[in-house]
Amino acid sequence: MPTIISPLSQVHPDAQIGADVEIGPFCLIGPNVAIGDGSKLESHIVANGRVTLGARTRVAPHCYLGADTTGPRTSQLDAHTEVGADNILFPRVSIVGRVQIGDRNQFFDNAVIGRAPQDAGYKGAPTGVIIGDDNVFRENVTIHRGAEKEDGWTRVGHGNVMMENSHVGHNSHVHNYVTMANNVALAGHVHVQDRAILGGNTGVHQFATVGTLAFVGGVSRVTTDAPPFMMFTGNDEPRPVTVNLVGVRRNGVNEEVVGMLRQAFKMIWRQHKPLTEVRDHFGMITGGVIPIELGTLLNFMEAQAKGASGRAREAIRHSPAFAYHLVEQHRKAA
Repeated sequence: MPTIISPLSQVHPDAQIGADVEIGPFCLIGPNVAIGDGSKLESHIVANGRVTLGARTRVAPHCYLGADTTGPRTSQLDAHTEVGADNILFPRVSIVGRVQIGDRNQFFDNAVIGRAPQDAGYKGAPTGVIIGDDNVFRENVTIHRGAEKEDGWTRVGHGNVMMENSHVGHNSHVHNYVTMANNVALAGHVHVQDRAILGGNTGVHQFATVGTLAFVGGVSRVTTDAPPFMMFTGNDEPRPVTVNLVGVRRNGVNEEVVGMLRQAFKMIWRQHKPLTEVRDHFGMITGGVIPIELGTLLNFMEAQAKGASGRAREAIRHSPAFAYHLVEQHRKAA
């Protein structure tokens, strides 16, 4: 099938348009745009600045991709917006600034990816957003690019589901196969580890960590780290209430290890044993070979104890920002 471009669209002659591409009416395609083979842009789409769309990407009406708005001090005017193959953008999606997106993601209506962080100190530095493969971003999801802190990136891994109105704040890291229900809000610098589930209307404090396979109950105000493999519930002061038995079993944790996690829960949160005593106890009964799940829990708790206000990552709050501008200079020089 030949490439079809509506005469009602404006496509710059320097734009790179692949084979079998369809560009519908009222689109504006700038000179530094590359559109991969088999992609379809329906209508009323703006791709401006340095934009790369991978093969077979489908873009619905009224989407915006590329350079930030000229004028505000938070603008990114020369950033590269990269969208991989087989992505689907539903109507009115905005992907702006320095964004790198993998393959087979779905962005539902009004999702906004890569806008400036809600950080008073941000002034348009070349920070960005990295998104992996096979994610689903439902209506009105917002993911802000990093502030001029840590390494300057906001990250989302693979296979995550973010339901309607979810928000990922600057410099946060959502790992893999995480589920965020409606209206979940992650403040800046939050880490959510693999296969965690966050119930609807949950808010997570900046620099907090939600552990692997943790289940955070809905309408929770998470101001401390949520330990891995635990049910973490409560509105004002959520706390671990039991092992996330359904989650760990679904993910193949064997019953012997499940029993150890249950015993560890009892020792830490019911009997209030010191972590050194808990580790020594399990080291003795396992011959020093502590299962990886139990080791993950104990390491998580030890890191939390070294932080502040119940959050392990508070230890880096006042550390110098990562010199991302030096890394960028090195990348260009290479």
